[in-house]
Amino acid sequence: MKQFAKTLIFLVVVLAFAGGGYYAWLKLRPPGLPPGIASGNGRIEATEIDVDAKIPGRIAEILVAEGDFVSAGQVLAHMDTKTLEAQRREAEAMLERATIGVETAEAVVRQREAQKVAADAQIATRKALWEAAAARLARVTPMAAKDFETKQSLDDARATEHATNSAIAEGQANLAAAEAGISAAKAQVVDAKAAVIAAHATIDRIVADIDDSSLKTPRDGRVQFKVAEQGEVLPAGGRVLNLVDLSDVYMTFYLPTKQAGGAGVGADARIVLDAFPEYVLPASITFVASVAQFTPKTVETEAERQKLMFRLKAQLPADLLHKYIQLVKTGLPGTAYVKLDANTQWPADLTVRLPQQ
Repeated sequence: MKQFAKTLIFLVVVLAFAGGGYYAWLKLRPPGLPPGIASGNGRIEATEIDVDAKIPGRIAEILVAEGDFVSAGQVLAHMDTKTLEAQRREAEAMLERATIGVETAEAVVRQREAQKVAADAQIATRKALWEAAAARLARVTPMAAKDFETKQSLDDARATEHATNSAIAEGQANLAAAEAGISAAKAQVVDAKAAVIAAHATIDRIVADIDDSSLKTPRDGRVQFKVAEQGEVLPAGGRVLNLVDLSDVYMTFYLPTKQAGGAGVGADARIVLDAFPEYVLPASITFVASVAQFTPKTVETEAERQKLMFRLKAQLPADLLHKYIQLVKTGLPGTAYVKLDANTQWPADLTVRLPQQ
């Protein structure tokens, strides 16, 4: 009986300690998420930008190092432009030649127009001579019939009238040739002006290629990788640098079917990083997948349907990223929290807390 009593007392003491410990754990454990808030694990990600060579060439100079912060429009690298500079000089010489060609063609047009004026004047003169010759022939013919003029005078009058008439035909042929010459000369002017336009276009293209040989960043960001080194020859589209756009930073995470159905684009969210658990970052949902990411082979029961997971994206505010740009790092793991009910209040431990500057 004494042994039984000792055992009973021992069991009572153990149960008392166990009960006390369980009660203490209930009181001291961290509070769970309230209804209307869901969470998922993820990593900080950002949009990546490749800085590529537009045309084939050799890298002349890289001006940044891995980890450097860069601003939109900043020159990051220079490609060698010796060949392009030579092509530009050649195109400029072609432009000068084409410009001279226009002037020459326009001078030919003026010459042909002057020839046309001369042909018109010549025809007018020859018509006047023909009219005089025709009038003399008209006078001589009846007088020769009455022997008041010699037969020689009649023959001379006829020859003069015929010659002046032929001269008019010759003048008209010269006029037609002058008009044809004007048309041909004007066509040469059009061709020469087209050559000028083509030369300008060639120069503009080469200048654009020279400008594009100074590789610039389209956005603010940080250099993540140097893909190529100075002196390397790259093909068209060859990568030189890889940047991270620090104005577009987000966390991708996953929620099961029921919770994903309650999370909409624009929903309020919070992000807590494992490396900085003391900070709570504000965010908003900018993407909710319309197709499940993890789908079992067969979906027949409600329990199986709950295995469906949908991808969401929690975006950090651009002004916050700009303010703390030096602290932004991609790849950091953490937890994203999202409101499924807009009327739900954030618990105290998810109140926004930011680093002090």
